Amino acid sequence: MIETITSSQNPKIKLLLQLQQKSSERRKAGLFVVEGRRELMHCLETGFDIACVFWCPAVEVGTEPLPALPDGVRVFEVSKAVYEKVAYRGSTEGIIAEVRIRQLSLTDLRLPEQPLVVVLERVEKPGNLGAVLRSADAAGVDAVIVCDPLTDLYNPNLIRSSVGAFFSVPCVACTSEACITFLKQRGMQILTAQLQDSRLYYDTDMRRPTAIVMGTEATGLTSQWREAADAHIRIPMLGRIDSLNVSVSAAVLMYEAVRQREEY
Repeated sequence: MIETITSSQNPKIKLLLQLQQKSSERRKAGLFVVEGRRELMHCLETGFDIACVFWCPAVEVGTEPLPALPDGVRVFEVSKAVYEKVAYRGSTEGIIAEVRIRQLSLTDLRLPEQPLVVVLERVEKPGNLGAVLRSADAAGVDAVIVCDPLTDLYNPNLIRSSVGAFFSVPCVACTSEACITFLKQRGMQILTAQLQDSRLYYDTDMRRPTAIVMGTEATGLTSQWREAADAHIRIPMLGRIDSLNVSVSAAVLMYEAVRQREEY
């Protein structure tokens, strides 16, 4: 049965807005927001638990009125005025969902014999993390580990910028200390991306189990990671600028690992 909501003052609409805007509300409710048909389909395909869907047929795009949903998922049909109030962007096919948070830990990761993992320390911008996840999916990376994060992993900007990769690439948040222990226990080499005391990335063997570790653009990696590293690597900077956006750097390094492993 589809229920109808025509007022933006409806408690369910107020909660939806709070989930979009506040990480504290997401943690409290155990829910996050997914906007768009494609993103909702990624949720369903990867087994995420959909709590409810807000649907506005007045702005839907395409021939399907609504994707097939599991039994028990509540559907609320909202007016165009209500949808325009809660939608972050216009081209989302009139679909917004509340999805139950799935918290992964390091012990939940199921890595292959020759894993490739990307580690981000103290990532601050959700858009950067989303872009890294998108590249990680494309490069077949086995997991992305976010250490001491300064952004909420369920931030709507992260979900949007990942273009669905958030659902396909295992993503874990933990402390740097726990991550270093995890990597070393599994015999993975730690490659830290840094300018100081480093060698060119393409001169480093990435065919063995590898973790590529990136810091923030502003401050780089902390000494904890630099000391734990098996090797320090850098991307050559031939212009006046001394660094790339972290998502661009991560993509370059991921695809070097892909190149080496395909040639092996």
